[in-house]
Amino acid sequence: MSDFGEFALIARYFERSQHPLPTQVILGIGDDCALLQPTPGMQWAISSDMLVSGRHFFADVNPRTLGHKALAVNLSDLAACGARPVGFTLALSLPEADPVWLQGFSQGLFALADAHDCPLVGGDTTRGPLNICITVFGETPPGQALLRSGARPGDDVWVSGTLGDAAMALHSLWGREPLPADALVRARQRLEQPTPRVALGQALHGIASAAADVSDGLLGDLGHILGRSRVGAELDAQVAINLLAARANSTSAKGTFDLQSPADSAALRYVLSGGDDYELVFTAAPQLRAQVAAAGTRSGTPVTRIGRIVEGAGVKVSAPDGTELQGPWASFDHFAT
Repeated sequence: MSDFGEFALIARYFERSQHPLPTQVILGIGDDCALLQPTPGMQWAISSDMLVSGRHFFADVNPRTLGHKALAVNLSDLAACGARPVGFTLALSLPEADPVWLQGFSQGLFALADAHDCPLVGGDTTRGPLNICITVFGETPPGQALLRSGARPGDDVWVSGTLGDAAMALHSLWGREPLPADALVRARQRLEQPTPRVALGQALHGIASAAADVSDGLLGDLGHILGRSRVGAELDAQVAINLLAARANSTSAKGTFDLQSPADSAALRYVLSGGDDYELVFTAAPQLRAQVAAAGTRSGTPVTRIGRIVEGAGVKVSAPDGTELQGPWASFDHFAT
């Protein structure tokens, strides 16, 4: 494909000159820089994430689902701040210019971008190992961004959606803890096509005291809130384990979990430290429980109260009888894993 150079690649798969741009995008693809201007009275919210082949995704992953996930993980950061998406840039390293791969990847990318009115406004392409880096731009009213530093003792701890299914799919694909074929299909969709909780993040303005997205595992990402807020937390293990959709939907999930059951032990591990969920963990004052529930309803997102913020540091996970549980729970860390 000697006639298929870098700029032809961009024009064919990533430039959408006929696609309408939001008013905040003054100039998109085509110049050395994009020109963005926030809505008067708003602040920028900016985040970058990188996906590396063999580290964040399997080399043979469907390119359409990869395009979706590449943007979804960035939109999840905007959701955690309660920001509305405005646009994004894409830096893409490719081992070769494969038309079939590029077509699928761009379709998945733009399907999610269009769903959130978040256009591609610039970026870069180069030859090299498969690597995807996206920077996303959003906006939020001054003083209303959800931060990690606002949790206070007495606040409830909440999570959106379900947790642990992505990690369960990953372990099954690695051959460590195989799943039945139908369960793997459902769990793998959670791994490869996460749902960024953008609407919920915006609905939590004035309600949540702190928030983070669950990308590396619940305990680790809640830990970021605790560290920034200088508090501790107590979590209900029974509520936590039922956040694993595969378990909650099974007939064996009735009643309390069994501490001696390998299946229940693995389920709790998936939920607490699995990662790749891209849900939100957030805190809010207990008198705002009705408002939290209403925010979940308005955004079409299930929310579950899983614990509370306490004085001190760290996280205590308790069994139904109040016993503190100890387990091999460690969230993902690129340089420790």
